[in-house]
This record gives sequence, structure tokens and C-alpha cells, in this order.
Amino acid sequence: MLTSVHPTAVVATRARLGRDVAVGPYAVIEDDTEIGDGCSIRAHVVIKKYTTLGPESVVHEHAVLGGEPQDLGYRETPTRLEIGARSTIREGVTMHRASRPGGVTRVGEGCLIMAYAHVAHDCQLGAGVMLANNVALAGHVQIAERAFLSGGVVVHQFCRIGRLAMLGGNTKLVQDALPFVITDGDPGRARGLNVVGLRRAGMGAAQLRVLKQAFRLLVRSGLPLDVALERLASLADPLAEEVAVFVRNSQRGFAHGPARGEGDALRER
Repeated sequence: MLTSVHPTAVVATRARLGRDVAVGPYAVIEDDTEIGDGCSIRAHVVIKKYTTLGPESVVHEHAVLGGEPQDLGYRETPTRLEIGARSTIREGVTMHRASRPGGVTRVGEGCLIMAYAHVAHDCQLGAGVMLANNVALAGHVQIAERAFLSGGVVVHQFCRIGRLAMLGGNTKLVQDALPFVITDGDPGRARGLNVVGLRRAGMGAAQLRVLKQAFRLLVRSGLPLDVALERLASLADPLAEEVAVFVRNSQRGFAHGPARGEGDALRER
């Protein structure tokens, strides 16, 4: 199939469209953009300058990609938004390019960004990340591969979310969310392993046992953090080491378990 552009769409002369691209009614694609092969750009989509969209991606109605960052320190400069191949961007999504010269906001391959989610400047999303409806990411948020954020989650700037983590609906995250763990609540608290997600990712019983042990050491044991990290190292397991490295690299601290008495209050609701 040849590239097709609806007569009402506006495609700038310096926009680069690959093969088999479909551009729908009233879409706008600005200069200095690159649309990969096989992409589908639906009605009323706006793709602003300095945006790259990977092959076989689909952008649904009224999404706006590559807008100027909402950063008071931003001055007009060439920064980028790069979206990986085979990503799906649903209705009304907004994504902003980076805020500093040469910076890039990145969304990895195979991501699903659901309706009305917002990805702010300088965010970095790994492959297979899923953001449900109305998720709002502040600037400089980092999300590792195959993490899932439920509807209405809001994430403070500079927070990190680990690989295969899950955030429950309407969570307010102000610290890092541990990999492999369900974080939920306001503020976000580590509740337990993301067992369903881990099994879907192909992890077996032995791997789950190691991660449960790591979770108990970090969240439930009450041990000082340095001692808990030493115990994690003693497990001599790559998954436990991944958790330990994530914690050591945290600048904001990580979301711990419920405070004393908080769990009882939650059970009474």
C-alpha cells in the first residue's frame, strides 16, 4: 500500500514520511519530523517539529506529540521526542519534547499509552511500558521495561519506576517504585509482588521465591537499609541484585510498605 494523506491534512514540506503511512483527516505534521514505515496517523492528530515516530505505530485521534515543554526555564531550542516502533498512542495523549539543548524525551518500542495520558519533558520510558487512562508524568520521570501504571496515577518529577512494576489506580508517587512490586495508594506504598505480571513475563516459581525474599528483606523486615542490602547480596541472584542496584541508585528514596497501623486502617475501609 502506498502512503496516503487525506486532502484535509497538513503535512509540512520538511516532514519525512516513510512507506505505507496513512494520514487521516485534519491531521497536522510539522517540519523536521520523521514518521516511520507503516504508521497510521488518525484524524486531528498534531505531530510537532523534532518528533520521530517509529515504524508501525498508531496514533489515535486528537493526540499531540512533541509539544514544547511546560518548564519555566525552557527557551526555544531544538530538543526531541522519540517514540519507538510498534507503539500505540490513544486519544488525547500529550507528549512533550525535552527541555534542555540536545535533550530527548524517549518512549520505547511497543508501548501502549492510553487515552488522555501525559508524558512530560525529559521522561524516559522503556520498551513495553503501559500507561492507562489519565496517567500524568511530571518531568524527568524514568520508567523501566514493561511497567504498568493504572488509571489516574500521578508521578512526581525525577521519580523512577522499576522493571515489571505495577502502580495501582490513582496512586500518588513521590518516591521511586521498586521493580517487580505493586505500589499503591496516596502516597504510594509497596504492597507486594506483582505476581500476575511476573508470571506473564515468564518468571517461574524459583524466581518468584527469590523476589518474595527480597521484598521481605527490604519492606517487611524492619532491618536498616544497609543490612537489608547486604542480605540481598547474600542471595547471590541476578534478580535480587537488580533490586539492590535500583535501591542504591535512588535519589528520592523508594516507596516503603504501609506505616505502622496504616494496614489496619486500610482493612477497615
